Amino acid sequence: MRFLLINPYCPISENPSPSLGLAFLAGALEGAGIETRVADFTVFPYSKNKLESILEDFQPNWVGATSVTMTYNHAAQIVKDVKAIDNQILTVMGGPHVTFWSQEAMSQLPELDFVVLGEGERTTIELVQTAETARNWSRVKGLVYRQGTEVRNTGTREQVEDLDSLPMPARHLFPLGRYLALGMPITITTSRGCPYQCIFCVGRKMVGAKVRYRSPEKVVNELVYLHGLNFQQINIVDDLFTASKEHCLAVCREIRKRELEIRWTSFSRVDTISRELLQEMKKAGCYAVSFGVETGNPDILKTIQKKITLAKVIEAASLCREVGMDVHFTFILGLPGETPETLKQTVEFSEKLKAIVGSCGFHLLAPFPGTAVRDKSGELGISILTHDWSEYHANRAIVETPTVSKAMLDDFALAWEKQLLDLLGRLKRKRDGGQATESEVWDLTKLEHITVIHELMMSEAVEEKGAWADQKFISDEDSLRRLGERVWRFCGSGKEQVQKTLAYAFGKGTLVRLERDGHTRWSWRNYL
Repeated sequence: MRFLLINPYCPISENPSPSLGLAFLAGALEGAGIETRVADFTVFPYSKNKLESILEDFQPNWVGATSVTMTYNHAAQIVKDVKAIDNQILTVMGGPHVTFWSQEAMSQLPELDFVVLGEGERTTIELVQTAETARNWSRVKGLVYRQGTEVRNTGTREQVEDLDSLPMPARHLFPLGRYLALGMPITITTSRGCPYQCIFCVGRKMVGAKVRYRSPEKVVNELVYLHGLNFQQINIVDDLFTASKEHCLAVCREIRKRELEIRWTSFSRVDTISRELLQEMKKAGCYAVSFGVETGNPDILKTIQKKITLAKVIEAASLCREVGMDVHFTFILGLPGETPETLKQTVEFSEKLKAIVGSCGFHLLAPFPGTAVRDKSGELGISILTHDWSEYHANRAIVETPTVSKAMLDDFALAWEKQLLDLLGRLKRKRDGGQATESEVWDLTKLEHITVIHELMMSEAVEEKGAWADQKFISDEDSLRRLGERVWRFCGSGKEQVQKTLAYAFGKGTLVRLERDGHTRWSWRNYL
């Protein structure tokens, strides 16, 4: 059996990482002896012809796509294209969106054969094994499938209790070199599960209320591996890394016991930290923590069942400042009960936090399938304005409250984006005038490089224009210059910037030159 896994397109503005859920699934499939390949259309451009070439080369029996709500439409199109190319291939989708929208997905997408619910490793393996025998899908727990014209659901599968029993994520199947070239982070989890019940989040429903932990030894082994890949940022992306003080401390102590110098970030809650915990995390290499605050209004905090107080947020900010930890606070606008007055409160509270420590970011509410804020939108006073899943990126309003309109929320988002653009403009002027700090210069330069590299990757300019015959050997510098002359028109940044970026990527080893028999070929280093 051969299984092709699909990672659909995700905008670069979302800072995508190599899909950790898909990597865990790929590791489980390989561990079960199933030949597995990954097609990653977040860092490769998609076309039906490209998909057809992949299918012809790999000849998979199965094609499985993951998606979040924002990327579902692209994943669905790929499933349609698979069936149009070869209707004998069995198609399956997983991830949070279809887990909580499975009946509708199966009804609206006839090309989709199966939906895997929740954690997918064991269900998918059993599904593939069942296909080799009697094909009695009803025996596979955690599955939605077709029986004639009827869509059937086999119920919830028990979650994996021993996370150490799962194989390591098969990141070797992903084009990590492209993510590295783009300066994207790489992620790791130390646990699954979330004990909290925030009404805007699908995390608890997806991975359960009971938090299950990986052993500190396995976690740190994986951290060592990721550190060796030279990614600029390693993010621990547990729903709540500090859910258990004992587990968090055990991971930190294991890092320190091995005398490792690894820098990483994590997500936390303001009511699960202490000075001791932050100090131990910092000693172990954690340099930044993110807290979801959501709102500056106490009544809305109660409505969304966040179960924190504004005083606790201030306390957490002060602790992080004392310890010397970088902090990022996130807020959601358009929550139930939002009014012009509560919007003002949230902005004022964010400014108060920034005056203490860290930075703040804002998103607009996206009522994802499976969330209480969507299921109970009517009684919560939320009007959902669209079911176009591609709009669920949390950067433009797709909900309204009785006193806060879409236009009001969009105006806020646009003003926030203008602040960021103005900041970049000021940085550029400071850099050009020789007044910027080294850190400010690098922040702006890195963004310019990312923009160019992404444009070149998604246009395939290097692949199409980066090969030629040389009558004699020329230096890397001259060859890079020739490459820049050939590809700069594929970018909106100008020839000089493209040339700088190509030199930067070559120096980092993410852009490589192959020289053979008088022929030069430039390419991105896809695999590490």
